[in-house]
Amino acid sequence: MKKITLLLVLGFLPLFTFAQQLSKEEKKLTELIDTHYASTIDLLKEVVNINSGSLNKEGVREVGRIFEREFQKIGFETEWIELPSELNRAGHFVATRKGTKGKKLFLIGHVDTVFEKDMPFSPYTVLNDTTATGQGLNDMKGGDVLIFAGLKAMHELGLLEDRTITVYFTGDEESAGNPTISRQDFIERAKLHDIALAYETAAGFGTVTVARRGASGWTLKTSGRQAHSSGVFSQGSGFGAIYEASRILTEFREQLAGEKYLTFNPGQFIGGSDIKYDEISGKGEALGKTNIIAREAIVTGDLRFLGEAQKESARAKMREIVDKNLNQTDAEISFKDGIPSMSPTEGNLALAKQLNDLSIDMGYGEVKPGDPGSRGAGDISYVADFMDCLDGLGASGRGAHAPGETINLKEYPALIKRSTLFIYRLTR
Repeated sequence: MKKITLLLVLGFLPLFTFAQQLSKEEKKLTELIDTHYASTIDLLKEVVNINSGSLNKEGVREVGRIFEREFQKIGFETEWIELPSELNRAGHFVATRKGTKGKKLFLIGHVDTVFEKDMPFSPYTVLNDTTATGQGLNDMKGGDVLIFAGLKAMHELGLLEDRTITVYFTGDEESAGNPTISRQDFIERAKLHDIALAYETAAGFGTVTVARRGASGWTLKTSGRQAHSSGVFSQGSGFGAIYEASRILTEFREQLAGEKYLTFNPGQFIGGSDIKYDEISGKGEALGKTNIIAREAIVTGDLRFLGEAQKESARAKMREIVDKNLNQTDAEISFKDGIPSMSPTEGNLALAKQLNDLSIDMGYGEVKPGDPGSRGAGDISYVADFMDCLDGLGASGRGAHAPGETINLKEYPALIKRSTLFIYRLTR
């Protein structure tokens, strides 16, 4: 492991040989990150090797304790934000420093993953010189550790003195219990800052996220007249609940698919003569026979959009489609707000230009705004209306949310350095 670490660090040194625009302090910061890189990887391995699925409250809290330990070492005040027991979520980790100079920064991460406790566990494992695998490596424990590594280097050079920085790692980003409640403290604290930076998985070394689509849920319920299957399609028996639900889904696709940044996905479809559905667990049951016209059906799905106008326009069209019922059927659709979208504002684009200028100064090449359609919803969207924001500053890798999730070890040291200098410049 030490040999691999040394090779990775040395592999990026030539980039700095040609970087003529860095100050003495900035060069010292990059050197410190190299010096501490082995311990950075040790910390990454420690948190990845703890299962912290959103519903594993003990695991999420344990990862929080590790970050409490580390941030306290570098002069941050830490606290754990408890959530109401009915949400069945562990809570959030917060670390703060307060000062009067420079921009006030709100740095966002999350300590939970999509891999729950009853799923097969994948520990931190080095695959080769450039790749390691493990649960949550790029989404997003790699980003959490990246934040800490940069702030640690700044602390050792006294560059955090009299600066305001809040680090907020949520514990339920992958499955928020109730955003209205669980993001209340998150939003109120963010409003006290000038800029929010989020460290979700980097879309690529040369891109940064200036916009993210929002996400909301929808539930479609249909009903029909239960009767003998031989009468299906007739005036008296009608089409049944399943055909009505199928008609609606087909018209959603035919009339709305293809609109830029808009997607709508039916994730579950349950139908029969009698059905049951548990909204908490997502489990459903259906009772029916092939010779019975289905009496009821339910479909659950998500809706992703860029901006409230697109969301409301899509919902209006979906309601219109739902109201055109087949014979002897009825249908209703309900919507549930989730994560808002992050629009590509002028302020966000200005931050992206600053990052681009820094990346060129470091010899890393250009950084361009990424495609909003390539990113899902994220915590930063809750505060995007209040401040300038950037996302996608975390670790790079592949396979997020899937077995075999990886981190790009070749790019990781450079991403830490670039983020650190970006924070340094913003806080001057």
